[in-house]
Amino acid sequence: MGVVGGGGPADEWPQGAGPAARTEAPTVVLGPPGGGRLIPAQSGGADPGAPGWSPERWQQAYQRVRLTGRAYVWLNLVEQRLRALLDELLRPVYAPAHGADWVTAAAGPVGEEWVRRAAAVREVSRRKGYLLDPDDDDPLVFLTLPQLRELMVQHWPCFEPYLDDRREIELALDELEVARHVVSRNRSLSATVLAQTERAAARVLGLLDGRPAQSVGLPADVVEELVAGRYADVAAVHADRVRLQRELPVEDLLEGARRLDALGIGLGMLCQNFTGKRLVRLAAGGCRVRLLFLNPASSAVRRRERELGLGRGELSRSIEMNIMHVRRVRARLRDQGGFEIRVFDETPRFTAYLVEGARLPGSRRRTGDLGVVQPYLRRARGIESPALVLRAAPVGAEGGEPGLLEVYREEFEGVWADSRPVS
Repeated sequence: MGVVGGGGPADEWPQGAGPAARTEAPTVVLGPPGGGRLIPAQSGGADPGAPGWSPERWQQAYQRVRLTGRAYVWLNLVEQRLRALLDELLRPVYAPAHGADWVTAAAGPVGEEWVRRAAAVREVSRRKGYLLDPDDDDPLVFLTLPQLRELMVQHWPCFEPYLDDRREIELALDELEVARHVVSRNRSLSATVLAQTERAAARVLGLLDGRPAQSVGLPADVVEELVAGRYADVAAVHADRVRLQRELPVEDLLEGARRLDALGIGLGMLCQNFTGKRLVRLAAGGCRVRLLFLNPASSAVRRRERELGLGRGELSRSIEMNIMHVRRVRARLRDQGGFEIRVFDETPRFTAYLVEGARLPGSRRRTGDLGVVQPYLRRARGIESPALVLRAAPVGAEGGEPGLLEVYREEFEGVWADSRPVS
């Protein structure tokens, strides 16, 4: 928006008014991106109100924040990991001879200028009290991601014994540059660029840690934990099961599961979207499975059929087919005691898939503890019901209040205690 002064174009002012004749201060009217107009306030008229965004503009801004925030988490993790690796491998080489100036020595003549700029920023941060953590008073903290990369490339012989493919790491870091520029300047980030950023960052983190990229799931946990305290460990909400399975397929939900407790009318998400062979492999790999179906012969099934407008026996037959399916899976297992099937007669209130995953060594977090819960609506089938994705809070988290995942686990145990086994 320009500065008003002198003689502006006549068509910018209402008829009969001009810069020389005005006695009122101008009112700024914000329009779409690209500028606005300056018009004089009307004396004696109604107050036009403060300039503001429409609900649509606010929604666009919120969406930009969501995308940019998630990209920032990935970029932050990559930068922290690369910085730690440089510190671990290069400090022992240069610090004994150069002391606190070891980064300058490692950068050499090529990087002397940007190291000097980073040192100046560090000094300003010291004087103004911006270094809130003593660990941040380190020259590496003030280097950008491209500069950290340059240090790694210059000293690749130090990294080669630990990292497999320099070219692949460099290509992945190149892909991150677009998102880094966008995030650092608060510009718009598209969903396509975000997806590319997440793939590239996962690849970099995997390569720097000697792991396959698909095993890196930390950023999702970080983003979810930012809101977990506010929303009782609800990680996501989906309007129906179709949208849920786009974001969280059953195979992802059950990956690495050590225990699966499932409760529902017919458990269609498990029986129809997860093959019997996969279920056999899951159970044979050590996953303990407990499945609770609504008794197909109970009066609750007939009430549910009436609610959904189904013919008599339709829902019962569907439940029986799913029970037969999991019985065949159980029959193929050597240890059938770890695969239990039961039925209950109570009025069904929700369907739930509660997964307990393996702990990582030395981790306070149960990395695979997830739950998917759907309430039963009177006129909607299970596939059409809203779905909540629950992720357990870190072990020992502050507050001490149980989240929704624990609430539904207690509900499952209560129904399980009153159920009957299926032979």
